[in-house]
Amino acid sequence: MTAMSTGAGSIGAAEITRRLAEICGPSFARFAGAADEVAGRLARWVAVPGGPRAAAEVLRLAARHDLSVVPRGAGTKIDWGAVPARVDIMLDTGRLAGVGHQPAASPVVDVGAGTPLRAVQATLERAGRRLALDPPSPGATLGGVLAADESGPLRHRYGTACEQLVGLRWLNADGGLVSAGRSAAELSGATPPVGLDLGRLLCGSQGGLGVLVSATLRAQALPASQVWVSRPVWSPLEVHDLVRAVFAADLDPAAVELDLPATGSPPRPVVAPAAGATSGPSGRPMSAAEASARANHPAMAGRRPDPLPVRGSAGELTVLLEGGRSEVAERADRLLAVLGGAASVAPYAPAWWRRYPFAPGDTALRVEAPAKDLHAAVYALRDAAGTPLSVRGSAGVGVVHAALPGAFPVDRVAGILAAVRGVLLARRGRCVVVAAPAAVRREVDVWGEAAVIPRLREAKEHLDPHRRLAPGRLPGGL
Repeated sequence: MTAMSTGAGSIGAAEITRRLAEICGPSFARFAGAADEVAGRLARWVAVPGGPRAAAEVLRLAARHDLSVVPRGAGTKIDWGAVPARVDIMLDTGRLAGVGHQPAASPVVDVGAGTPLRAVQATLERAGRRLALDPPSPGATLGGVLAADESGPLRHRYGTACEQLVGLRWLNADGGLVSAGRSAAELSGATPPVGLDLGRLLCGSQGGLGVLVSATLRAQALPASQVWVSRPVWSPLEVHDLVRAVFAADLDPAAVELDLPATGSPPRPVVAPAAGATSGPSGRPMSAAEASARANHPAMAGRRPDPLPVRGSAGELTVLLEGGRSEVAERADRLLAVLGGAASVAPYAPAWWRRYPFAPGDTALRVEAPAKDLHAAVYALRDAAGTPLSVRGSAGVGVVHAALPGAFPVDRVAGILAAVRGVLLARRGRCVVVAAPAAVRREVDVWGEAAVIPRLREAKEHLDPHRRLAPGRLPGGL
């Protein structure tokens, strides 16, 4: 790499590497490799700071030399969203980890942003507690879940991770520590947290507003009993009627999930590309080593195609009930009566539970609509595509994911998006492209209508006026 001209004068790439190594330690700063990319955009350096102070120093170094910074957690969703304009330093949050020590009865818990969520749950479980968070991405960090605004089935009762926040701490583009709400140590009694409006804008910002350091969230007691009540379903309208019946029965479900497979569609094998093949989000030729690195990247976990359904097979509506053993059993009996004779009870979740319906190479969509209008959005999606598509997600709150096969040409994907967004606009819903092949990303608006753009622009000007944090990742190209 050649020397670069910056506001601080001319400085070589090797010198940037040396300074990052001074901040993070020799083993935690390096030139980026084949798998160090964000939605297809390769990084130049990777830095793994050992704590908030070191992370702040990395940001101050980037500010002095006008370098962009994009945070990365476990990398499970690093291919989501819009392609950043540039990625100079990938700031890995893996060492910004840990679970704060609170009394066993504490209603909240402090968690470092780089902490894997499953490690948090294992720690809390020993005290009979949990975070009511169950995102589908295996190995996801808490910071990654917040940055992508990812949620799972438990969102139905407890809300998203962002909605469960009590406090949040992050670094702005100049390395300044910003706090909103309260930490567990500061929280007292029933006093409500204050000042979280700005912090909550970071949820879903994919690193474009700040580098998350830690969060304080509500902790729940582990339920004594869980059962999953399932019933086969054949159409979005049938799902709509059943969900209404479940709500009318006052059963207090913890989750109401839907799986509608693309029955009879051809299988989508997942194979590592051959050497020199054009693949991956960037659309550039890859070596065999790069292809292997991508195939084993954390972002690929949990996205293998499910077994091919038999033509004409049904989908499934599944309701999770939680609580005391006797009252859960009583509610399960009532739910069986509501759902009808084809329903069944199991002490475990179905195989598709907490799994995305899309595979690597697909165009992955997130469809959001009022629950009462979700069936209209799914019908519009299938009508526009001209074929059944895999749809899965939280029917009870009107948030599902869908998969458009990677073989669909770009103009077909664009037409499907336009049709679905037109239907959703009248129903106060939206359709977002979560992940997609490079050709699709270049030609379509991944965000669609984004009413939050004015607020995001104001927050960006406040927290990152020079647009060094994940530039271009936010709606509106912010």
